[in-house]
Amino acid sequence: MVVIRDENKADENLKAIAKCLLEYEKSHSQAQIEVYRQNSASVRIRIIDPDFGGKSNADRHDYVWDFLAKLTEDQQSDMSMLVLLTPDEVSGSFANLEFEDRTQSVL
Repeated sequence: MVVIRDENKADENLKAIAKCLLEYEKSHSQAQIEVYRQNSASVRIRIIDPDFGGKSNADRHDYVWDFLAKLTEDQQSDMSMLVLLTPDEVSGSFANLEFEDRTQSVL
């Protein structure tokens, strides 16, 4: 299940991104996917998936972008952070901290 933080505040672009990521989840049943809107100009995405093991960051991004490419340019432009981790990498990831303890946006 793709988790949308603050779902009651989700706008159409955020919902479209989450829906697009459901397609990813269908072929990656162990993936944990979370999205949230940081501010009016920024959507953040985190995917924790054991299937990323042994893949470079570039390969992970290329693979996930095959799914995200279906979004409109406007929807894609809202995405400011894409964090792709294996479960073993979560605790050592600085980017992951933004999902565990979000920084308040000034926008």
